[in-house]
Amino acid sequence: MNRTRGSKMYCAPPISTHLFTCHVPPFLSLSLSNQNQPNSLSLSGYADLAKNPIDLVSVGLVDDSNVHDWDILMMGPDGTLYEGGFFKARLTFPKDFPNMPPTMQFTSEMWHPNIYEDGKVCISILHPPGEDEFNTQESAEERWRPILGVEQILVSVISMLSDPNDESPANLDAAVMWRNDKTAFKKKVRQVVRKSQDEC
Repeated sequence: MNRTRGSKMYCAPPISTHLFTCHVPPFLSLSLSNQNQPNSLSLSGYADLAKNPIDLVSVGLVDDSNVHDWDILMMGPDGTLYEGGFFKARLTFPKDFPNMPPTMQFTSEMWHPNIYEDGKVCISILHPPGEDEFNTQESAEERWRPILGVEQILVSVISMLSDPNDESPANLDAAVMWRNDKTAFKKKVRQVVRKSQDEC
């Protein structure tokens, strides 16, 4: 189970794979009452996750004074190659959020066709809104829209771990291995899972 010190997260042996929490700094509920400040939407999304956490994910602020930079701890989904892993990531919101999407970058080592070698996640929902003339496989409806929220992003990333897409990969080597040598891919992911457990 993930626990918090302040807004920082650390790991302990899980009682349940679904018991993940979100710590709300004391200033958060007070700040939410001021709807005129530019941070209100990020604050609102954070508070929503605190009240209604989603399975396999824990959220904290990197710094209690900055609501644009979130710590994420994501547990590998049951029944997938990533099961048992504790993967740390950062979710960073631009100042023009929600018009533009946040970026998500794993700080734990990852091996996945849709995650760049530096940990940055590449999925449609994190791409800027509108059509992309260079990517006809991706419709505007699949990309970021201001009506979407953080919960949809996190659920999409969990789904990505469960079902890699090797048609437009961010990590070409991982995609080729996934497509051509599943045994080697599984071995590599097992190493990543073990490393995440050791670091957690």
